[in-house]
Amino acid sequence: MTGALAQPRPSRPATRWALGLPALALSTVLLAGCGNDYPLGDAQREAAQNNTSTLEGTITGGGSTAQNAAMNAWSSSFATVHPKLQVQYASVGSGAGRAGLLAGGTDFAGSDAFLKDEEVADSITTCGPDGAINIPAYISPITVAFNLPGIQSLNLDAPTMARIFNGEISSWQDPAIAELNPELSLPDTPMTVVVRSDDSGTTENFTEYLHDTAPEQWPHDPSGSWPAGARVEQAQGNSGVVTTVVRTEGAVTYADDSLVDASLGKAAVKVGDGFVEVSGEAAARAVEDADRIDGRGPHDISLHLNRTTQAADAYPLVMVSYFILCSSYEDAHAVQLLKEFAHYVVSDEGQQTAADSAKSAPMPASLAEEAAAAVDSISVR
Repeated sequence: MTGALAQPRPSRPATRWALGLPALALSTVLLAGCGNDYPLGDAQREAAQNNTSTLEGTITGGGSTAQNAAMNAWSSSFATVHPKLQVQYASVGSGAGRAGLLAGGTDFAGSDAFLKDEEVADSITTCGPDGAINIPAYISPITVAFNLPGIQSLNLDAPTMARIFNGEISSWQDPAIAELNPELSLPDTPMTVVVRSDDSGTTENFTEYLHDTAPEQWPHDPSGSWPAGARVEQAQGNSGVVTTVVRTEGAVTYADDSLVDASLGKAAVKVGDGFVEVSGEAAARAVEDADRIDGRGPHDISLHLNRTTQAADAYPLVMVSYFILCSSYEDAHAVQLLKEFAHYVVSDEGQQTAADSAKSAPMPASLAEEAAAAVDSISVR
């Protein structure tokens, strides 16, 4: 198998992949490009025969499992325009993705949480004096999904949700749930809470929501790792927690909405005096109220979400998933390939591709413009 680019990159040895991303996932994604110029099949081969694009090479990334469906769609669509430019992505979780980039093992990371201050400082070693930058790429609601046969929707407010996930509520007939859903006949089914076992941006966004909206019931600081103490079952990745809930009557979890099985019910979240159901449009509305994090570079778009919004059409249990790239790279060819792909992702076409395949919400126009400017700022050092 050839290297990521036509010329060697001594500062990016292949063995560094193992520092940030699990070997099995990496072998899967890398083998997809070995011995096959067109890993996406006949459509990509036909595009190559009828396309004049001169871009050629491979860019590598890894991270968010929530972003994986969109990444697959982006890669497939992008390959019809640039069929000789391969995008390899390992869906291993946001924490592992960030670690892979910081270790110099990948060209970019996908993460449902932006880099922490200490991670930005660490990125200077790999990414140059201005470190890495966070660029929004994917907006999606986080669904509280449950397995209660015959019930497809129920209402939950933040304090009740926090009490469910901290283990204080263990029955679906608990008075707090019944009061919010007087029209439902709730079953006497044991409740099983399922959470992520890996370092997860979805978990960080979910615990931030609970902390901001129900601090008395959820005193834990937001974190990508589930706090110790509560009696829960754990599973790997968004798909892992969803699969566990599908198999377990009475189970409940949180997950990226695009990965929630159609057989599961979904909770509507209380906002102001009403309840807002899960939708990409409502998630995008919540992101419009977000503020930039202070103290970051001019092209870093790390967002602080207003979880306590009272807007009747906003769904505040939302996550912004980021493309994390170096602000500069040593290889000019790598910069050309990465910028071309990143521009596609944040474009109107790329955002619609993700919305069609992953039920995400296209970025607001002003945010998309900022994202494109951030991509333009990436340079060769």
